Amino acid sequence: MEINRSQEKELNKLLMPQKVTLLLGARRVGKSILIENFLEKYKGSFLLLNGEDEDTHELLAKRTTANYKRLLNGYDLLVIDEAQAIPEIGKKLKLIVDTIKGVKVLVTGSSAFDLLNVSGEPLTGRSNTLNLYPIWQGELKENLLQAKQNLDERLIYGSYPELWQYDKLEDKKRYLSELVNAYLLKDILILDGIRSPSVIFNLLKMIAYQIGKEVSYNELGTALGISKNTVEKYLNLL
Repeated sequence: MEINRSQEKELNKLLMPQKVTLLLGARRVGKSILIENFLEKYKGSFLLLNGEDEDTHELLAKRTTANYKRLLNGYDLLVIDEAQAIPEIGKKLKLIVDTIKGVKVLVTGSSAFDLLNVSGEPLTGRSNTLNLYPIWQGELKENLLQAKQNLDERLIYGSYPELWQYDKLEDKKRYLSELVNAYLLKDILILDGIRSPSVIFNLLKMIAYQIGKEVSYNELGTALGISKNTVEKYLNLL
């Protein structure tokens, strides 16, 4: 099922010389696919790099203007997917946009990219941010009747793009379980050095059961055996 993401139009507006456009979002919400679709229609010349590739790390390792000018010679757009994996990426991007005239930069990163403040101070005044979320109703070609028929399932299973390839609810449930275990909680555990993932799981369950009700940090902390401040900290991370 082909779904046109509304953020693709926003990318055209935000991309400009001497600026870094940060496309941020949780894992598996479709950042890489959005970039691929955008670049297929891009009129200029671009260099696409993958931040999780060691070759990319080597290309960007030498933080000098001369190195980056050689790398970007003939290109007006630099695109780095999964940029949070590159050491000191904020400082490297700052040097590129400060010293190479006319270059536009587009980078994607998981939510950890923003939370870890990787972009941080080096890009103050030099970046625009665009957030990508799971698919929303306005991106679907459905009439009112179809939307109502699909509402219950969407409320339960959500709108991650890959869910559309599964017809069976059991397959959707399995995909979401793998997503939580392999990506979302992994990011959170790495982000804050959390050593007890079971606490995060139990906190999530307790919050899920309290939808629509007032939540007390003290009560959650008592039930989980952690402090009120730790509860608040974990909820902020989530």
